[in-house]
Amino acid sequence: MISQSREEDSREEDKKEESSRLLPTPAQFPTTPSDGEDPDEVAFEARDKILVVDVDGQDAVDADDYVPPFSWKKLWLFTGPGFLMSIAFLDPGNLEGDLQAGAIAGYSLLWLLMWATAMGLLIQMLSARVGVATGRHLAELCREEYPNWARLILWFMAEVALIGADIQEVIGSAIAIHILSNGVLPLWAGVVITALDCFMFLFLENYGVRKLEAVFAVLIATMALSFAWMFGDTKPSGKELLIGMLIPRLGSKTIRQAVGVVGCVIMPHNVFLHSALVQSRRIDPQKKGRVQEALNYYLIESSIALLVSFMINLFVTTVFAKGFYGTEKAHSIGLVNAGQYLQEKYGGGIFPILYIWGIGLLAAGQSSTITGTYAGQFIMGGFLNLPLKKWLRALITRSFAIVPTMIVALVFNTSEASLDILNEWLNVLQSVQIPFALIPLLTLVAKEQVMGEFRIGPVLEAGLDCSYPSYTD
Repeated sequence: MISQSREEDSREEDKKEESSRLLPTPAQFPTTPSDGEDPDEVAFEARDKILVVDVDGQDAVDADDYVPPFSWKKLWLFTGPGFLMSIAFLDPGNLEGDLQAGAIAGYSLLWLLMWATAMGLLIQMLSARVGVATGRHLAELCREEYPNWARLILWFMAEVALIGADIQEVIGSAIAIHILSNGVLPLWAGVVITALDCFMFLFLENYGVRKLEAVFAVLIATMALSFAWMFGDTKPSGKELLIGMLIPRLGSKTIRQAVGVVGCVIMPHNVFLHSALVQSRRIDPQKKGRVQEALNYYLIESSIALLVSFMINLFVTTVFAKGFYGTEKAHSIGLVNAGQYLQEKYGGGIFPILYIWGIGLLAAGQSSTITGTYAGQFIMGGFLNLPLKKWLRALITRSFAIVPTMIVALVFNTSEASLDILNEWLNVLQSVQIPFALIPLLTLVAKEQVMGEFRIGPVLEAGLDCSYPSYTD
């Protein structure tokens, strides 16, 4: 009897051990924090994350370094963060840089736009690599890895870059509202209307990540359709377009536009944002194969998203290159008067080009202000670790942008030229702020204590190693 009892106890222990192996550990799938912790400090709570395992029975192999074969269903499940990230490549600041580059430099800076977008993809994949491999976003890692003085400097610079981007985004939306209301609503009223989007963001977030991503997909599609329509109406030169993309040219008179193109494509706050967005998918970070699988899908998804954003930027640049390069209006055109200039140049057609421009600009402004609010929450929460509720943090983040933007709207409401010059210099500001996001990113992604086997080597610190990692036994 004693022997039988011991045998039963042994079987019971084996069952418990087997069960513990099958169930995820807290490190693998973080659950809701305890009462002593702030539940708002994580990028995404466990219940909000999207499960991306058990598709088509691919999880039969349980080896840690096993990478399941490609699945379209899994690609669909991973699709979303890259498109939210790509909004920063399509905000009104980008459109300002695009139209001024086209009007002043013609087709000559298309090569720079293409390579800046490619470099942006490399940088964003480094950001995604950090988020997937560590389970923490870049701002959190900066808080943990840097001394207080360096952390505060990096936070301040990230906020400055975010405020500069937000001013452009909110002003862009306000200009679009002014256009679409036939001038009835002044610039400051458009700023107030746009300021309310943080509440829409909080409303959408309560319905889940996929609903939020679907809204952004609609906004990106609206931009693509609007600017493609403009491209088709104006019929830019295909030959000049190809030459501009394939042959690098840079004149002394287009340096500021070139710097602006780089600054408005590679956005500092977007580096912090993407490392948090990728954590909306639930994977097992203890399995190297799962981490690599996620990176592979994110590479495909982000490449498609940035290809779409590049095409939209290309449409805008070439439309203004065709219409205004070499004209007297070239140096006076900007975001405020661009729609009117287009209307005077190309007329009404089936649907007035002024309103096509306004619809595309509104979609760009609204989508980018919401992602700006998102990025601001991650930056503030990660660097400062403040115990604030999401709605309060969103309100503070929004205020950082709305207060200076309202001042700008009131001061520059009757001065289109001054507002366009301000937007141009804000693009240059983004270029200046890039190192304060890239240096921490490149430092941390190459650090073995942080990244483990997913660190990049010294040769690849200026780029991204997308191949499978070299595992050591």
